[in-house]
Amino acid sequence: MNTQELIITWATPFFFVLIAIELMVARLRGRRAYRSNDSINSIGLGVMSQIAGVFLKLLTLGIYAWCVEHLALFALPANSLWVWVSGLVLYDLLYYWLHRMGHEVNILWAAHVVHHQSEEYNLSTALRQTSTGGLLGWVFYLPMAVLGYPLQVFVVIALIDLLYQFWVHTEQIGKLGWFDRVFCSPSNHRAHHATNDRYLDHNYGGILILWDRLFGTFVEEDDRDPPVYGTRSPLHSWNPLWANVEVYWATAVEAHRASRWRDKLQIWLRRPGWRPVDVAARYPRPDYDIGREIYNPPMPAALATYCLVQFALLLGMATHFLGLTAHASLGTLLGYALYMVASLSVIGALMESRRAAFWLEGARTLLTAMLPLLFGRWFGVDPLATPAALALLVMFGLSALLLPWLGVLRAAVAAAPNQRVPG
Repeated sequence: MNTQELIITWATPFFFVLIAIELMVARLRGRRAYRSNDSINSIGLGVMSQIAGVFLKLLTLGIYAWCVEHLALFALPANSLWVWVSGLVLYDLLYYWLHRMGHEVNILWAAHVVHHQSEEYNLSTALRQTSTGGLLGWVFYLPMAVLGYPLQVFVVIALIDLLYQFWVHTEQIGKLGWFDRVFCSPSNHRAHHATNDRYLDHNYGGILILWDRLFGTFVEEDDRDPPVYGTRSPLHSWNPLWANVEVYWATAVEAHRASRWRDKLQIWLRRPGWRPVDVAARYPRPDYDIGREIYNPPMPAALATYCLVQFALLLGMATHFLGLTAHASLGTLLGYALYMVASLSVIGALMESRRAAFWLEGARTLLTAMLPLLFGRWFGVDPLATPAALALLVMFGLSALLLPWLGVLRAAVAAAPNQRVPG
């Protein structure tokens, strides 16, 4: 486990404490800040992002390290305070441009869109991160490598910038006066996540909002026009895999439909929403409806509780997965990653109350219950202690036994569509 993964792992309990506090404050104010389906989806996407990051280190860190070693103009000392301070400011500036291009270039938006898909705005939204951002995002930080900022400085600074942005994803903190004029704040970032015409594509700063003021992309939150969250092409799914590929797929389809080769290429490089004239004429889209109903398929309370319990178990497994990265084989990590992604996808399908999801979840829970006991091992744990194997047998065996009853409840809710059960 590298430094970044270690710090995020240790910070995770702190994240959940703050989420619990936000939930409590919202309830005391008579507000509903969370829906279990949306929060599971957001945090699950954060888990997938961490899993993907394990396999993208060569791009995100390996190329940076090579550039520092072979292309650096200066040998900046890692023990100098000014290197750290200047590095943080420079990183935040480069983040501003990555973030801005993530809204202005379609292929970059395809990765960044994941963070904006939630139609809620709370601290779990902060954890909603892309799994594909590392494919191209590393390019924007190469100036730091060329200037000679050491890898260990870059890694910690990147983590500081990321962790700072956690607390600004809340509606429970209002405007903060002078702070809003200098730093990215909850008010500034609420405007960034909004789909209202007034706010769209503004406030890209990570720590400092000064970059937006300098480059003309700042907008102030207006109480007369409350932010409406999500994207202008709503996801309408709890599937974390689809959340990550949605825009890539839609863009590939549009490129295939375009008749001119120039359009097939530039659709990836133009602003999100741009369409070739011939494609727009043959495949018109409805106008964006800001007053649309949010995506919230009916789900029995018992099924919501089941999904929360299974998701909690997967969070524990995710921590175990990250702990294995320093010594486990590539095959073990790939197998564990596939199991985690498949499990998160099945839970997403359960929250959509898809009939096939109950069969898939039955297969998943039975295999998780039986195979560790039969083979005496678990991913990265060989041999697996008998008490641990029995614990998996009991937990996931009971889960499998609950599924027929949950399926009956799902059918009852589906038969009474007007009786919506909150997620």
